Amino acid sequence: MKNSVYIKEIFKSVQGEGPYVGYNQLFIRFSKCNLNCSYCDTDFKSNLKEYTAIELANEVKKYTNIHSISLTGGEPLMETPFLAEFLPLTQNKIYLETNGTLHKELEKIIDYIDIISMDIKLNSCSKNGNLYDKHAKFIQTALRYNKEIFVKTVFDENITDTEINTIAELLKGTNISLILQPKTEDEIIKISYKNILNIFNKFNSKYNNVRLIPQVHKFLNIR
Repeated sequence: MKNSVYIKEIFKSVQGEGPYVGYNQLFIRFSKCNLNCSYCDTDFKSNLKEYTAIELANEVKKYTNIHSISLTGGEPLMETPFLAEFLPLTQNKIYLETNGTLHKELEKIIDYIDIISMDIKLNSCSKNGNLYDKHAKFIQTALRYNKEIFVKTVFDENITDTEINTIAELLKGTNISLILQPKTEDEIIKISYKNILNIFNKFNSKYNNVRLIPQVHKFLNIR
């Protein structure tokens, strides 16, 4: 039986989140996910195309002048058997966008990953419950293999002091960049500047590597 996956879309665009904002990337959007975030705006059930590893590798070769390939979703680590076959077929730098809950799956393909962009899903915003134990194991795995990793979190006015304290404790001693992203819908940030600054200052008082970077692609109206 051939090893294949269903891909939502493949497109070349500009990275709009985190410290790599502005870099030209090829985005491969996988269709499976193990979470159900309340703010997710992607339909992963329609307009899918099936690819084998060789077919996807051939498709990727059509794109030039890119900084890296962004594996995004959904959750790309839901497809590790496929990725283990596909990733050796490309020479591009690999940028993994992940919800940071599948550390055992990460370990299976980590040798092929160059940059890890990990989301911390706050229950106050994503409604996924407490995922901190999974996040902690994921971060430990990335650091054990000396991989470049940074952490992003989308927040709104419902963020709690407990969540702030827990994230600070989770990252304590790592010096991993924490990227704060105010929740944005329809090109509008859904939280006041005063609250954003207050939340940023709370994080900054507890952890020494915090940056406030909104989701730039939403302001530019690009994917």
